[in-house]
Amino acid sequence: MAIGLIIIGDEILSGRRTDKHLPKMIELLHARGLQLGWAEYLGDQPARIVSTLERTLRSEDIVFSTGGIGATPDDHTRQCTAQALGVPLQLHPEAKIKIQERIADTARNAGLAPPDLCAPDNLQRLKLGEFPQNASIIPNVYNKIPGFSVPNIGAQGAHYFVPGFPVMAWPMFEWVLDTYYPHLFHKDVSVEKSVLVFGKPESILTPLMEALEADYPRIKTFSLPHVGDGQVRQHIDLGVKGKAEDVEVAFASMLRGLDQMHAEYRQV
Repeated sequence: MAIGLIIIGDEILSGRRTDKHLPKMIELLHARGLQLGWAEYLGDQPARIVSTLERTLRSEDIVFSTGGIGATPDDHTRQCTAQALGVPLQLHPEAKIKIQERIADTARNAGLAPPDLCAPDNLQRLKLGEFPQNASIIPNVYNKIPGFSVPNIGAQGAHYFVPGFPVMAWPMFEWVLDTYYPHLFHKDVSVEKSVLVFGKPESILTPLMEALEADYPRIKTFSLPHVGDGQVRQHIDLGVKGKAEDVEVAFASMLRGLDQMHAEYRQV
């Protein structure tokens, strides 16, 4: 099981808006001792959204999806999720109540008379609560318009769909994590240690990395080349990551290997 993030919207791919969800999700997960396993960006293309969800819904992953759950012609996520699941859209009874509460709140805050909930524009707003059959709602503390979740197909895990607006999406991310997954928090915390290696190309360091992963199969090595700047000259950020006890012994072994090849390095 991994945690994944799907970010949907032409405005992200065109550059009209800059994505903020990816770094925020990483931050929220890190605070809970969790890690993002993968992320995908999709435009507002129904066929691609459906094919992506058909794949991810058959995984065991916990998947968050942002964007496209509105009720305008460029919003397709609700419909595509239903198609990928092979079920119809239905007006969720709890979502209906929350949307009507929002309609009434808006009228009251504007000093208007109680709204006609059967007026065409208010009936149109109820489409925001049409979710795939058997979906559950995700509460929205910002404006009461809920998101929704569905279980994966024949596997553990689930998908959680929220709006693209950060002010709504981020509290909904947190609600899902804190409501359904506290048993995963800080369960398998990963750490990393690294040094900056100067004057050695990756081709020279690769055999050391391979040997470390062979000797310590529960860790992973990494190398991040840097071209240098005004603060530090060209180098490679070389390190190991994994559970703390494994990292300590593997890191010590890595330093011994660097010493044997007379490498110049500085601990980060």
